[in-house]
Amino acid sequence: MSEKKQSIWEAYKFSILLIGAILIGSLIGINFGEAAVKLKPLGDLFINGMFMIVVPLVFITISSSIAGMNDMNRLGKIMKNLFLIFIGTGVVAFFYVFVVVKIFPPAAGVALEMPAAEALKPFQTGDQIVKAITVTDFPELISRKNMLPLILFSIVFGLCVNMVGEKGKVISNGLDALAEVFLKMINLLMYYAPIGLGAYFAALVGEYGKELLGSYTRAMIIYYPLCLVYFVVMFPIYGYISAGKDGVRAMKNLISPAITSIATQSSIATLPVNLDAAKKIGVPKDIREIVLPIGATAHMD
Repeated sequence: MSEKKQSIWEAYKFSILLIGAILIGSLIGINFGEAAVKLKPLGDLFINGMFMIVVPLVFITISSSIAGMNDMNRLGKIMKNLFLIFIGTGVVAFFYVFVVVKIFPPAAGVALEMPAAEALKPFQTGDQIVKAITVTDFPELISRKNMLPLILFSIVFGLCVNMVGEKGKVISNGLDALAEVFLKMINLLMYYAPIGLGAYFAALVGEYGKELLGSYTRAMIIYYPLCLVYFVVMFPIYGYISAGKDGVRAMKNLISPAITSIATQSSIATLPVNLDAAKKIGVPKDIREIVLPIGATAHMD
């Protein structure tokens, strides 16, 4: 029994530490009020660190996987299934959440002051599409504000490296090594996560007071059970559609990413854990390194 308890602690201790840090930070904010705002720089260090890493991580993981492919028809199949699954699961999640929040409004009784909205400009389809998928200058591409153009650029870059043939092998190998380096950087940054997230929540609660905590608690009481039901019911169904009973049994590998996502509230922070889980499940390298970065940025998986 003790060995089992130890193995559970070893498997989930980091996620438990993150959740504990968030709770402690919230308590500090409640007790110290505006004085807790002084901890905000410690939280900003972690948040900004994640934002700095996400852009090169997405570019490198996507382009390296495509650059190393032997059959481009495989890329077409991956992208087709990616969009079909994203749209399908997105529609299911939308209707599920829509019904729940209509029955249990998470913002009922909440009064937060919001700045006045800017006047809406007339929608111009052509211009909007161009702005959504391209940028006017390369420096704008390496910004998390332009993730869709970055993803498209990464795909095209990986394709071009692949098309070069033997000469592109050096670049392909280099991209593969860089992908490992950036994943390691995120792993190192996550060691600071308990301090960063604890300080972030302390400053947040301290600045906005107990009213915010009360509002967040109501939303949390609705949101987390909603997510748990979706996880327990829909994920096994998706797993069965994908790989039968083996897909359902693979659910055990999803526990660690789920706990990490709850603790960090970040698709990007969960990406390395998701990649590791997909590897344990047996998802091929090219699929997991294309689908997961796109999912983390464009689909918020």
